[in-house]
Amino acid sequence: MRLEIRASLAVLAAACVAVTAAGCGSTPTSKPATDVVAVRGVAAVEHAADPRPLGVADTAFGLDVMRAWCARYPEQNLVFSPSTLASALGLAYLGARGATAQAMARVLHLPAVDPGVLAAQLQARSRALAALDGPGVTLAASNQVWADPTLTTLRGYLNAAATDYSAGVDQAPFSSNPRLASNEINQAISAATRGHISQLVTPDMLANIGWVLTSALYLDANWATPFEAGKTAPASFTPAGARAVSVPFMNGNGFRFATTAGWTAVSLPYVGGKLAMTALLPPSGSGSCALPSTTALHTLADTLAARGQLPFADTALVSLPKVKLSVTGDTGSMNGELEQLGMGQAFGHSADFTGLSPQACCIGFVQQAATLQVGEKGTVASAAAAVGITALSGAAIAHTVVFNRPYLMLVTDTSTGEPLFLAKVANPAAAAAA
Repeated sequence: MRLEIRASLAVLAAACVAVTAAGCGSTPTSKPATDVVAVRGVAAVEHAADPRPLGVADTAFGLDVMRAWCARYPEQNLVFSPSTLASALGLAYLGARGATAQAMARVLHLPAVDPGVLAAQLQARSRALAALDGPGVTLAASNQVWADPTLTTLRGYLNAAATDYSAGVDQAPFSSNPRLASNEINQAISAATRGHISQLVTPDMLANIGWVLTSALYLDANWATPFEAGKTAPASFTPAGARAVSVPFMNGNGFRFATTAGWTAVSLPYVGGKLAMTALLPPSGSGSCALPSTTALHTLADTLAARGQLPFADTALVSLPKVKLSVTGDTGSMNGELEQLGMGQAFGHSADFTGLSPQACCIGFVQQAATLQVGEKGTVASAAAAVGITALSGAAIAHTVVFNRPYLMLVTDTSTGEPLFLAKVANPAAAAAA
């Protein structure tokens, strides 16, 4: 059986670079509870459906992940989508219970609100993301639950995934044919990212896996003010602790900027003004793993937003390197970083994912991949994340039996072991010829 519940992913794209447009630092304002939306089969009032707290949460989560990730790969270019990774983990969180859910909520910085309110916020975030797509900006996103057909996936979980994350569900033969399962997932991710990410999971990753929860995002956005190609020229760039190199720099003027705590931020809006990149320059001598505090980031975002309301605000000349980044393979494994951040409970055998299935054990892997290309016309980016949930020891996924050759059947009295019937089935098609 195949359920198609496809819709836009319930996330705010690229939380770190969209923080200016999202207004993450502001306090949500309530409004009268006039409209009602469906949340996991329960009515939730519209006044709770504010996506901004989730923008704040995903930004804080993204900074935490980048801090831990950069500590492991200090000299490498790194790129990921905080919102995509948070959504894949959010699908796992829907099935988490007890201490496992508490640990995941802390690491994901989820708002401490009633589950119905959180679900309504997720729906609002999905609508906000869908609204970013328009002339000059292509934004497509999707969530998916992949389940082994030999295992039980609770209907309540699937309903929550569909309602909260607009997630569809497909079957994948993890136990019987992991190569085919990985091909099906990778083909779906490749289609969702327009071919930019063609291999997110491998057959080896799917050993003992019962469910894979995926999230994908594709962005192709034009600058509101493109850089002139004729002004692109080579200039010097000095990596931390290394000798200077020559790279092509794009040059333009008229961009809003802000400074605080030694950080300088420049807002680079895309066509339509609904989406913007914020380029953040750390204080001199900060090294390759410098990150602003959440307070500094909010201050920069607020200042940039305020400058956008001023008709004659100071603007900056900007010289920005052209870049083409990608992260795949081993570098994209997030297990260690998430355990370090406090999500270890979800990876061990004491994990509780009974909200997903009575056969679910724990998170087996968290894998992400991403690409980001910044040029004179705009930005093309893609991201995908997958969370693999293992099955409990002894669950059906560990061994599959197909009765496709002659077999026996024994009927016994379970209290005494008395054999009541014994049969050999040589040809089921001839069984009715009595």
